[in-house]
Amino acid sequence: MRTLFCSVLTLFLLVSDGSHLTIAAQQPAEYQLVFSDEFNQPNGSQPDPAKWVRHEREPNTWARWISPSPKVAYIKNGSLVCRAIPNKSEPSDTARMLTGAVCTKGKFEFQYGKIEVRMKTNLRTGNFPAVWLFQSPTNKDRRYAEIDIVEMFGNDSRSAHTIHTHRSFSLKKEGLKREQKIELDVRKWHVYGLEWDKNKVIWTVDGREVFRYSRIAEKQMQDEGQWTFDRLFYLILNQSVGDGNHPLLVPNTKKTYETRFDWIRVYQKK
Repeated sequence: MRTLFCSVLTLFLLVSDGSHLTIAAQQPAEYQLVFSDEFNQPNGSQPDPAKWVRHEREPNTWARWISPSPKVAYIKNGSLVCRAIPNKSEPSDTARMLTGAVCTKGKFEFQYGKIEVRMKTNLRTGNFPAVWLFQSPTNKDRRYAEIDIVEMFGNDSRSAHTIHTHRSFSLKKEGLKREQKIELDVRKWHVYGLEWDKNKVIWTVDGREVFRYSRIAEKQMQDEGQWTFDRLFYLILNQSVGDGNHPLLVPNTKKTYETRFDWIRVYQKK
């Protein structure tokens, strides 16, 4: 049994609102909700602009085809839908596909807490959705830091839970386990969670611990950036496609990829 958060198990209650299922979580008394979105706006509307912005396009695999198009990120039946679609509507855009990504950069950034998101995705070669945390640009310490709450890769029916440190990402030093994959039908709704404090990060699936990564106090490890997570992070939700460098991540640019996010919630100690 997990000891973090006073060994209190999260209880889930399924509640039907007539259009979809939501999960109401009973949280430990010492925690309070500091951010949430149930995505219950009208069908076809955009994510709440008070909480989310569209992520900008960048020259890397996951962000290379990001688009501000309303066709790739919108509300439907109480969920946020993020898609990757063939580019048939933006002739001035050279991207072969248009992909949806939203984030809380500049809107909501936080250090430590418990995060839970309920989501499902399609199972198709090339699929590459994720829910993750990235370091705020306001941090003075610019060493690399990324926490992937959950990712999926192509038609592999597993969820992946990964952490990237300055030591692993920038210095290319390995030797520490940084990823766990869980056999799972990712086409069905699941609750993916993260519990993060100054000493460790714990990943959960449907309330069950599946992986943890801990700070190592040894000076050389700290100097190399084995733990770069005592800082502000923001949330990213996205639907991307792979670049073909792995058989699982060969995208079919004529098909539509879709991930749905039912809700997301962030808690911190009072």
